[in-house]
Amino acid sequence: MVVLNKIYTRSGDKGTTVLTTGVRVSKSDLRIAAYGTVDETNACIGLARIHTAQEKTVDPMLARIQNDLFDLGADLSTPEDGSGKQALRVTEPQVARLEAEIDELNAALAPLRSFVLPGGTPAAAALHLARTVCRRAERLIVALAAREAESVGTPALKYVNRLSDFLFVAARYVNDRGAGDVLWVPGKNR
Repeated sequence: MVVLNKIYTRSGDKGTTVLTTGVRVSKSDLRIAAYGTVDETNACIGLARIHTAQEKTVDPMLARIQNDLFDLGADLSTPEDGSGKQALRVTEPQVARLEAEIDELNAALAPLRSFVLPGGTPAAAALHLARTVCRRAERLIVALAAREAESVGTPALKYVNRLSDFLFVAARYVNDRGAGDVLWVPGKNR
């Protein structure tokens, strides 16, 4: 259980923070940027949920995802240190659930004949914003995983990749099941 009695500690005033392993790193460290961008994704989803609160299908999915994103942040903030200490990790069943939800939402949508521009309803626009932030988080996590001395679990990588797909499909779903999608027209303004 997490207990936060004091919000500021002043321990980061010189630009460092502590990982859950106790190791102090720069706040500009790639690992911090990765899980910070996961947190930013979560905040964007929270904003989207203002517009999906009455949506009986997507909103409960988004609520579960927000909790999963805290799991992902915990996963990323706890690098493998060889101690064998149990850490909270994203799991394959979380990835599978996300895939099932993508399939459920996508089944209600007509196939795309063009790329979709971010927009439509406020809910769809907010979900597209969350999707783009999620893609940035994914790029940072992939860069972190590529570093020789770092490790990122395969389920974590899969989850963040599927999440951006989910957010795209969810944006279309809340956009009147795709009828409100704003489609790209190549060369329209030449």
